[in-house]
Amino acid sequence: MGTIQIDGATPKLTIGNATAEDTKIVFDGNAQDFHIGLDDTDDSIKIGLGSALGTTAHIISDATGAVTKPLQPAFLAVSQEVTGALTDIATDNSNNDLRFATEVFDQNGDYNAANGIFTAPVAGRYLFSFNVRLAEIDSAATYVALRYISSNRSIDVNILRPLFAGDLDRYTITGSIIGDMDASDTAKLTIAQSGGTAQMDIESAHGTFSRCLLA
Repeated sequence: MGTIQIDGATPKLTIGNATAEDTKIVFDGNAQDFHIGLDDTDDSIKIGLGSALGTTAHIISDATGAVTKPLQPAFLAVSQEVTGALTDIATDNSNNDLRFATEVFDQNGDYNAANGIFTAPVAGRYLFSFNVRLAEIDSAATYVALRYISSNRSIDVNILRPLFAGDLDRYTITGSIIGDMDASDTAKLTIAQSGGTAQMDIESAHGTFSRCLLA
């Protein structure tokens, strides 16, 4: 069949007859099929992969006008730990990988809670946010560095110089960064201490790590 053209002053194409049914248009591609349609089960317009409506929805718009992307890369993980041990972090400026072992959500399955590494499924600009809580920070340390390490570049996202009258019981480092990533690039957070006494600990119950694809 060739081109379908609808002419007239107010041309209109209606799919469906106001009954309880799913209606859709399927784009039959060579390697992948896509569809757009009205899912009658939740009264939402869905754009997705394949020919079956609603099974692999990429974009959903409901009756309120809210638009969601259920497979958009995004995660939130809590319960921070550091590779090796949670206590007495070394003072040699070595990077200790932080991992956040409990996933609150991971929409596209891109975060590995076992090692704290995020792997980008597609190239883009990603927003990272973090909250790291430290304990027993030695005031004699030269600095404590929180580092964002990715395939493209590494950045000291926060440098703490603990010039306090005495050691700190607790200190929270928060921040965010937008990083460019190519498909299959990885990113993680590390913590390092230079100088002082090896006494700084990671309070595992109070850390958060999150990321989402912006563009």
